[in-house]
Amino acid sequence: MIGDADVTSSLAAVMRDIADAAQHAGRNPNSVKLIAVSKTVPGEVIEDAIRSGQRRFGENRVQEAKAKWRALKARHSGLELHLIGPLQSNKVRDAVELFDVVHSVDRPKIAAALAEEMSRSGKRPRLLVQVNTGEEPQKTGVMPSETDAFVARCRDEYCLQIEGLMCIPPLDEEPAMHFALLAKIAARLGLKELSIGMSGDFAKAIAVGATYVRIGTAIFGARDTNDD
Repeated sequence: MIGDADVTSSLAAVMRDIADAAQHAGRNPNSVKLIAVSKTVPGEVIEDAIRSGQRRFGENRVQEAKAKWRALKARHSGLELHLIGPLQSNKVRDAVELFDVVHSVDRPKIAAALAEEMSRSGKRPRLLVQVNTGEEPQKTGVMPSETDAFVARCRDEYCLQIEGLMCIPPLDEEPAMHFALLAKIAARLGLKELSIGMSGDFAKAIAVGATYVRIGTAIFGARDTNDD
């Protein structure tokens, strides 16, 4: 974990790299939104990032986010919190209450639970469907061949507005081909948001149309975890 001065400089460097990658791809840098992945990062370090101007953050676990973000959101206006990890049905109520965007809608049970809770609470976080582009049995996500039908079911049966797609490519495969596959599916479905790219591959993601990049290590330093 790095200190406050380093968080500020790391954020600035990441923003420069995002802008460079966007310009290289012929895109407006403002079309790419940075999610600072703050899982396992203590609140005081997150505060450093907030003071440096970052307003969009991502967490993997609902329980960890509850412990940190209720207080942070109470102290700072204009923050946007993204759930980028798997969502369990027994955590849906907390997720709808706390998160502004959920990237991991991945099965009918979760879609139904989200629809019910959003109707009950009146809160409507923005939603993305997670696609298991590598068809890995240990990962959550809709299979690519089933994505069209699942998005249609979310829209028609559960009355959910799906804004985009998210994926996490296999560690041992070239990520660009997974990003391109997701972009193709999103375009076919008329979805505007693509949540792809992490610290090691976000330039490749931006080249194929990423609108959200999820970056943790390059901002907060290495942590004892397997993903960004």
